[in-house]
Amino acid sequence: MISNKTPTIYQVAVPSPLRRLFDYLPPSTLPTSTLPLTNSTEAGANSLLPGVRVLVPFGRRKVVGIIVSTRQKSSVSLAKLKPIDSVLDIEPLVPQQLFELYQWAASYYQHPIGDALSSALPALLRKGEAIPEKNETHWQLTEQGKGLPDTALSRAPKQQQALNLLQKNLLLEKKTASRDDFKQLDTSISVLRQLEQKGLIETVKIQPDSPIFDVENLLSEQPLTLYPEQQQALDNINLHGFNPYLLHGETGSGKTEVYLQAIEKILRYGRQALILIPEISLTPQTQRRFQMRFNCPIAVLHSGLTDRERALAWNAARTGQAPIVLGTRSAIFTPLKSPGLLIVDEEHDSSFKQQEGFRYSARDLAVIRAYRESIPLILGSATPSLESLYNCEQDRYTKLVLSSRPGNAVQPRWQPVDIRKANLSSGYSRELIDAITDTLAAGNQALVFLNRRGFAPTLSCHECGWIANCHRCEARLTVHRSPNRLLCHHCEHMEPVPASCSFCHSAHLQCIGQGTEKSEETLEAMFPNTPVIRVDRDTTRGKQAMQAIVDQVNRGEPCILVGTQLLAKGHHFPNVTLVAILDADGGLFSPDFRAPEKMGQLITQVAGRAGRGDKPGTVVLQSHHCDHPLIATLTQQGYNAFSEELIRERQLTQLPPYRHMALIRSEAANSASAVQFLKFVRQCAERLLPATDKIGYLGPLPAPMEKRNGRFRHQLSIICSERPTLQRMMTILCQELEQSRLANKVRWSVDIDPQDMT
Repeated sequence: MISNKTPTIYQVAVPSPLRRLFDYLPPSTLPTSTLPLTNSTEAGANSLLPGVRVLVPFGRRKVVGIIVSTRQKSSVSLAKLKPIDSVLDIEPLVPQQLFELYQWAASYYQHPIGDALSSALPALLRKGEAIPEKNETHWQLTEQGKGLPDTALSRAPKQQQALNLLQKNLLLEKKTASRDDFKQLDTSISVLRQLEQKGLIETVKIQPDSPIFDVENLLSEQPLTLYPEQQQALDNINLHGFNPYLLHGETGSGKTEVYLQAIEKILRYGRQALILIPEISLTPQTQRRFQMRFNCPIAVLHSGLTDRERALAWNAARTGQAPIVLGTRSAIFTPLKSPGLLIVDEEHDSSFKQQEGFRYSARDLAVIRAYRESIPLILGSATPSLESLYNCEQDRYTKLVLSSRPGNAVQPRWQPVDIRKANLSSGYSRELIDAITDTLAAGNQALVFLNRRGFAPTLSCHECGWIANCHRCEARLTVHRSPNRLLCHHCEHMEPVPASCSFCHSAHLQCIGQGTEKSEETLEAMFPNTPVIRVDRDTTRGKQAMQAIVDQVNRGEPCILVGTQLLAKGHHFPNVTLVAILDADGGLFSPDFRAPEKMGQLITQVAGRAGRGDKPGTVVLQSHHCDHPLIATLTQQGYNAFSEELIRERQLTQLPPYRHMALIRSEAANSASAVQFLKFVRQCAERLLPATDKIGYLGPLPAPMEKRNGRFRHQLSIICSERPTLQRMMTILCQELEQSRLANKVRWSVDIDPQDMT
């Protein structure tokens, strides 16, 4: 037996920048229903389980931590250890297997474990609150209200109408009325509040019945008939055990229908499906598509929800009330009661990689999670990442191909337009203007892609050449017209548009280049009788803004869509027959080695919006480099040949996916401090693992945008042929850096498998 003098020590993960756990003594009282940690007597008969949230003293404040493990000894004397203040959960909120994945992710991405575990939970739970109950507000009569005659409030007919409804419900042995009941009477909340103030009615909270999921009536519509390639792909998906698949389907080839029919099989097995999508803007149409097909609850998780809405959806997935879970990047951490299938749609999309704080990749974690939970994984894309294509070559994934569109739909025809020396009209070539005119005359719709929001990227003085730059970033201020302002798209600095040049005081200022606002203005002038619909971050901020645009376009009337990459991701516009790409050259000369891949994916995805219905589509691509090998390959031979060319380049240069990369970034108020820190990092790293043909170091180098938000940014790249070797070295290196005094003078971060080098 263990003496009372050696209490169990709890190791708690606390949200902090330190890569370590903190030891605490047991709380003065333990929840009586807490289960033992193990069957061993050493754990104690009433120990707290890993994954339980606790409130602990941390410095001068109390924070919410998560128990990770227990031990019998601590490196700190018992006299200095503090007890846990209180226990917030009777049992862990997530299954042990998923909790272990959280810990693995923190370790692999070299992020402080307390911060990583905390960010995996919904915001309400991070704050120490309990999982909210899904209560609905109802109203019922008070004793005073029950005794009133039918005409007591005849001078206030709306109030009398509401009172009569409750009295009628009382006779029917239905004591309350819901908000929906009153909506049918067109009764406003203010009317109900007036009745409450008079003491005639009162609010009550009612727990709604959990929805009953009936497998026999699972479908609300019949599945579509699959064409041979779709059927072959579906038949080849083994839904039992860990089986990773890459569903490489051309744009418009029907990948979603394959998802839906695979999900149907999983639901009939009594299991759940988790589907990840890259953008919040895709949520409404994806959710609607699922709701049209299935008679079952669907939990939706993304950052556009309130904290309470998100916690409720998270809990519906955890308890199994929602057989289908749909979410963006962070939904990969959502617990499932009966996991059955994981789907990552548009798996190539860089949105799946968190770019700040806990820099995890939801796509890569989906692979690990599917393996640990022994369930199938489907990665879907028309433009697969080079990493996924490489994994298919290595027989780690099974590749399923959809090479054509169903029905009469065909891939669009490419029409490259060389704009060198061309006489452009506000960025539009004669060929493009004619193509838009013909498209609208035929009663169809056109989509113009320009991945630059605002009116113009540069404001310049015609007299002296002055340019409006951001004083906090190494970037130009973008001109916006609605509202009229100059805005930095990197640090959000904002200032009014000046009336004159700040250098020579000339009033002759000019906007150079064009963004979506200017393009919208140009198109409205060219086609005054046709609606022009702009789609960018500025026009889709509202909760239902994107869905309203989609609904308007899908009415089928001739219109012109103009917008950024928000238009490129997964939208189905059957009446768009022309896609115009105004500037295709952005990724050709970037310092980021991934830029050509992203360029090809974006152009292919945008082009895929054309000709998705029965009408053939055309893609007009304006470029100053139509003869560039990558542009020529993409437009003439397609994405497959394009990706093969890129992957050969990666092999020659020994870049990912052929090698593994870690990127260490530093930023400081002065450039010297950031550089000095990274020089120290490189010295430490080379001491641990000297440069050889298996591991190499590059840097310190300035980031492509050296100054951002008032701080100077530099980076050090480490490339290694063996992932375990890189991980072991990075673990030791990060521990050393935490102890360094130089680390206190800069902000530094580690990015494992970086997707953005800027």
